[in-house]
Amino acid sequence: MIDKFCEYLTNRIRKEMPEIGDEQAEAIKYGIQLIIGEIPKVFSLFIIGAILGLWWQTLIAFWILLPYKCVSGGFHLKTHIGCFIGTNLIYCGNAYLSSSLELNIYIKLMFIALNLIIGIIMINKYAPADTINLPILTKKERSIKKALSYIFLAINMILAVIVPNSTISNLLIFGTAIQTFSITRMAYKLTKNEYGYEVYISEGM
Repeated sequence: MIDKFCEYLTNRIRKEMPEIGDEQAEAIKYGIQLIIGEIPKVFSLFIIGAILGLWWQTLIAFWILLPYKCVSGGFHLKTHIGCFIGTNLIYCGNAYLSSSLELNIYIKLMFIALNLIIGIIMINKYAPADTINLPILTKKERSIKKALSYIFLAINMILAVIVPNSTISNLLIFGTAIQTFSITRMAYKLTKNEYGYEVYISEGM
């Protein structure tokens, strides 16, 4: 149902703008699918969080990681159901784990140091991690998003050190680790994704 509606909207756009080619139309359709798919997914995420008694933790887990996620990228699950389940597992799972664990200062600093080291390496290798449906092809955009990925990684870890609330600090630590993993080649292989930039470069764009 969602796919048909997105295809209808894409066709309407192409009628108004006949200069849009097939590849551009596919990118537009994919963008529409993401927008329409995100709205009910976000609402359901907060509802499930509330049912679990983790509404504010889930809310914070979502919003504090959004800047890092937007610039560093990451894999996309192929189906709406898979995306729905995956999103809830990631954010509600982070909320539950962060609320349940009490890390002493030494363990917390160790996790933060690992997040920074691994994050810098993974951002250098893979960010911005795009997909074949929404490739990031211009050098300028890739450079800006890579730089911002470093910045938001650092901001998250600085906040994890200075925020006095242990749950929020944990949300930053575990959420950042999950997001960093989502851009790696291992994560892409597990979810059967491809880096759009690599595919288009190999095909000569």
